[in-house]
Amino acid sequence: MAIIRTDPFREFDRLTQHLLNPGRGPRTLGMPMDAYRKEDAFLIQFDLPGVDAESIELTVEESVLTVKAERPAPPSDEKIERLVAERPHGTFTRQVLLGNNLDAEHVAAEYDAGVLTLSIPLAAQAKPRRIEVTRSDDKRQLGT
Repeated sequence: MAIIRTDPFREFDRLTQHLLNPGRGPRTLGMPMDAYRKEDAFLIQFDLPGVDAESIELTVEESVLTVKAERPAPPSDEKIERLVAERPHGTFTRQVLLGNNLDAEHVAAEYDAGVLTLSIPLAAQAKPRRIEVTRSDDKRQLGT
C-alpha cells in the first residue's frame, strides 16, 4: 500500500473540539483528503479553502509527508457582530505515511482554487519491468 488511508488522530481532534466547544456540534479540524492512482503516480488532494499559498509548508522526513497550512482568523472589529463562526482558523497539519514504493524525492505540488494537489511518482524499483527469458539452448552455446 502506498499511503495510510486513515488518520488515527482525527477522532481525538473531533472529541477535543466537542469537549472544548459544547453545543456547537462536532467540527473537523483536519484537511479533507482524497488519494488516487494515475498511471505511474499517486495524486493526493487536500481541501484548503481560504489558505494563502505562501502559508503552505510541505516536508518529507523518512517516509512521512507532512502538510502544514495556516488560515488566519478574520480581523476583529467592534462594529461587526459575528452571528455564526463555524469555519476553523489557525494552523492545520496532516501527515501521510508514504510507502517505500513511492519516490518521495520528486513530489510535485500545485495549489489552485483552494485545493492542494500533490503528485508522487512511483519509485523506479516499483515500476513494472520486463525480464527477458533465455532458452536453455542459448545457455549451452555459451558454455554452461
